[in-house]
Amino acid sequence: MAKTNRKEKEEAMLPTWNLKDFYAAPDSKGVTQDIKRAETQVRQFAERYAGKIDGLGVVEFTEAVKEYEAISELLGKLGSYAQLLYAGDMSKPEIARFYQNIQETLTNISSELLFFTLSINKLNDAQVDTMLAASEFQHYAPWLRELRALKPYQLPDNMEKLLHEKQVAGRAAWSRHYDETVSDLRFTVGEKQLALEEALHLMSDSKQNVRKAAALSIGAMLEKNIKTFALITNTLAKDKDIEDKWRGFKRPISSRNIANQLEDEVVDALMKSVRGNYENLTHRYYKLKAKWLGKKQLAYWDRAAPLPKVPERTYSWGEAKELVLSSYTAFSPALGKLGKTFFDKRWIDAEVRPGKAPGAFAHPCVPSVHPYLLVNFLGKPRDVMTLAHELGHGVHQVLAAKQGALLADTPLTLAETASVFGEQLTFREMLQREKNAARRKSILAGKVEDMLATVVRQVAMCQFEVRLHDERKKGELTAERIGELWVDVQSEALGPSVELTPEYRHYWAYIPHFIHTPFYVYAYAFGDCLVNSLYSAYQKEQAKGKGREFERKYIAMLESGGRYRHKELLEPFGLDASKPSFWQGGLNVIAQMIDELEGM
Repeated sequence: MAKTNRKEKEEAMLPTWNLKDFYAAPDSKGVTQDIKRAETQVRQFAERYAGKIDGLGVVEFTEAVKEYEAISELLGKLGSYAQLLYAGDMSKPEIARFYQNIQETLTNISSELLFFTLSINKLNDAQVDTMLAASEFQHYAPWLRELRALKPYQLPDNMEKLLHEKQVAGRAAWSRHYDETVSDLRFTVGEKQLALEEALHLMSDSKQNVRKAAALSIGAMLEKNIKTFALITNTLAKDKDIEDKWRGFKRPISSRNIANQLEDEVVDALMKSVRGNYENLTHRYYKLKAKWLGKKQLAYWDRAAPLPKVPERTYSWGEAKELVLSSYTAFSPALGKLGKTFFDKRWIDAEVRPGKAPGAFAHPCVPSVHPYLLVNFLGKPRDVMTLAHELGHGVHQVLAAKQGALLADTPLTLAETASVFGEQLTFREMLQREKNAARRKSILAGKVEDMLATVVRQVAMCQFEVRLHDERKKGELTAERIGELWVDVQSEALGPSVELTPEYRHYWAYIPHFIHTPFYVYAYAFGDCLVNSLYSAYQKEQAKGKGREFERKYIAMLESGGRYRHKELLEPFGLDASKPSFWQGGLNVIAQMIDELEGM
């Protein structure tokens, strides 16, 4: 009995990650040695190849790319370690100092590498075509093709080097200022002082007064710091505008689309399709939820409220782990086994604590060091879904690692495929296990809300960014004006059944994607619609007894990393994201779930 109790206690404990697979400690010899090794390798690489790229034959060029990849991986290892250490505790000055010093060191070292990719984009088309056609170079051909896509936007070498070196004292510094400001905020709810993640968590509490208190506290604290957030946002938007003009990007979103290997028209079609479905999705659902809660209109803090008269369900860490791994294993034993490794080897940090980065992410690190996951687990069903989501990223990153440092990363749009698919698997498993009718309805409603947040809310946030960046071209925006833009797009997206009271105008300020990765957010909508279509294809194949064949194609897609664009990746499944019907098909899945809820 004692052993069982001890095992249960260990299962319930929230894990913190073990970063010693990188280095023993920030001040360890390993860090110092790798910095010196990187400096030496970069210096020798520059001596061999600077000014000589156009004279290399296929074999020599391939060897140069391999060497460049190895150096990139070493630099990535150092950067990943510093970033994860900092995400684990942003409050400690010594960790923040280490993080900043590593960033500056890597910037200095990598600036000496810039010549390589800049020189490649100066090669004429005939030289590039020779490389792309050579059998020895086939592994790196996709990397070269995507690098050449940036050629029209490349600046002279000295300007590229200046922008690269200044980033650590520009965009990166402002981003760090934002992170530390958010990390230091404390929100008063009752007698408790809470971090942002804990306060946001209370907005799904079963008690309306708790939800309201948390929402008002978040609004008040964001307002107290809104000048700082507005300054950071204005500065970074102007910084982007200046660079976009010099590079020749037509629209603020264009650089993100190119990085995502997407045509502007495909993204425009996604945005248009989602916005055209607002009334049939969010407007209809929130009207239904207001009726469930006995209200004519929902306050914004009621959007995530649990359904009335439904017994509240919470999960221990052990239960969440078992549910997620079981759902993964039922689809694919191979993915389930790989997912289990993250738990067994402490590649996950789930504990909620002061100073830790809010939200959740999966950091791919580099192929020589496995990914790490960060979540803030508080036992809600949504926390289980978040765990399933980030584990999807993690297994995807492990499978893609075989492509090497230059091709392991996928575009953001496709990077969300495995994560959202993992959520879908876990949702289906959770729904199947639940026998209580009221809880089944609650689970289905929760999934609809998550999908609306992933698709509609993210598109609305992208629309907010579009308007903000467009207006910033004409001059600095006041915090009040930024708030007006936020309320405009959110009102359009959420519809008349959701009331946005005055403090909600500050809620844009806690979204880190606006700061770190402008226009990232539409990738979630892309991924969700893609997965809805992909899961429908899986169900059809499973009905024909071809579930294992689908699994094989799915794993092959994940293993391909960044080798292929969306058309090539989706072709084996009979899907085409360039067609309007693709997006509508994904949105119809959400609409059908709302239909089901209306009939309950």
